[in-house]
Amino acid sequence: MDPEYFKSHEMCWGTLGTVRPFSNFHPDRDVMEIQTALEKKDAVTLVRILTNRTNAQRQVIAKTFQEITQKDLSASVKKALAGDLEILLLELLMPPLEYEAYRLQQAMVGIGTDEETLLEILCTRSGQQLQEISAAYKQLYKTDLEKELKGETSGDFTKLVLALLNKQDVAAGVQRDIESLSTSLSGKKADPGPWIDILTSRDSDHLNKVLMGLELEKGQMVDQALEKKFTGDFRLGLQVLVQCIQSPDVYLAKRLTTTKTQIMQRIMVSHSEEDLLCIRAAYLKLTGTSLYTALQKQFKGDHLQALLAICRSED
Repeated sequence: MDPEYFKSHEMCWGTLGTVRPFSNFHPDRDVMEIQTALEKKDAVTLVRILTNRTNAQRQVIAKTFQEITQKDLSASVKKALAGDLEILLLELLMPPLEYEAYRLQQAMVGIGTDEETLLEILCTRSGQQLQEISAAYKQLYKTDLEKELKGETSGDFTKLVLALLNKQDVAAGVQRDIESLSTSLSGKKADPGPWIDILTSRDSDHLNKVLMGLELEKGQMVDQALEKKFTGDFRLGLQVLVQCIQSPDVYLAKRLTTTKTQIMQRIMVSHSEEDLLCIRAAYLKLTGTSLYTALQKQFKGDHLQALLAICRSED
């Protein structure tokens, strides 16, 4: 553990992220060390520096590296390393908005669509963040994110993801929303409209009251009602959205229990400066094992050391 990390704790008291600003930050010095490490293919040094700086500090390092060496840092990392570690360090070097845009693009590229990754991002990001991610997506991929989502989805699921992408808080009465959702489930065929309209246009406090009220009225858990009344991608979409309204930390912790390297890594990078401490706590409660210990069982070598550095400590 880098001793500078503990000094930075005082600077960011109250942060819910695990990666904090490096207090004794000297980008020129970092660049010199990185340059030597790249020449020697010294992964240990690269991991030590890049996992102990915030994304903003990594952007300064990348800019300084370009000025001093006339080379692109990401391209240089790609030449020096390979495999999962190379991918992880390249992801750490992406600016946050570009990274979320990249994750969305990766979920839609090629054969098949990774619906749950689309939902994860759309359900855990605010309306403002999603507008900024959309702008980054257009700049990176020269196409509209909304258009891409339309092309990759269908039916009510399309309506849901587009409503999530353009979400905004609208004032409404809790009881009226409970009645609308309850009525939508009463017929032989459930009406998806109120679920899309209400769950994508209210704040989380309001929606938690609505969901609790609906459970009391129906006498069953909301996820059970959704399981019975809806099908396919739309049902998955509502289930993920409800979980994220109730507790995004628990939902993301569940996602981290997957054995897929890509999913675990991307959630950790994406949330390392925001709320990974909360996700870690939810993971421990959910599985009985700390995320730090779980990583050691699944990964090895320099890639493991990089993931542990992002996770930061045992719970």
